[in-house]
Amino acid sequence: MDFNKVIKTRASIKNYSNKQVKDDKIIDAIESANFAPSPGNLSILKYIIIDNEEIKEKIAKACQQEFIKTASVIIVVCSDSKNVERMYDKRTEKYTRQHAGASIENFLLKITDMKLASCWIGAFSDATIKNALKIPDSINVEAVLPIAYPLKKETKQKSKPNLGNIVYFNKWENKYKKPIKKIGSH
Repeated sequence: MDFNKVIKTRASIKNYSNKQVKDDKIIDAIESANFAPSPGNLSILKYIIIDNEEIKEKIAKACQQEFIKTASVIIVVCSDSKNVERMYDKRTEKYTRQHAGASIENFLLKITDMKLASCWIGAFSDATIKNALKIPDSINVEAVLPIAYPLKKETKQKSKPNLGNIVYFNKWENKYKKPIKKIGSH
């Protein structure tokens, strides 16, 4: 798939088919996530792959979203920022969150490119997930990513804000006078 199409078709999908996702596809997506920029090129993120039905049920309950347990696999993205803290002190949380966001988006774009589906889940009980997966207290849970084949082949991304309303030049609320071209238009 061409890159602009991947960006425009990546969407949060919650209806999954029963077809199983092969491990090599998950590893490819994690490898793509691993190429995201990180502060000081430090290894911060860890990925837990869950295919056990009992554990998937616990994760779905921790997120209070039943559809999660219907995914072929669930990826729980975690961060260990102790090395970031040594280098960046007060900026640790900001840099860790930026890295996690960039990595998760790389992961989701790769999933979309492979014609798989996911939904970025950020609302969950940290304690329940940590308990279910035996994650140490010092580690943060960043996201839950259910992965599956979509039930429908066509996915449509929800509409996004008009660029003319969100792009400023040189100072706050200084809008550009000419129309702004969108991705893929030349």
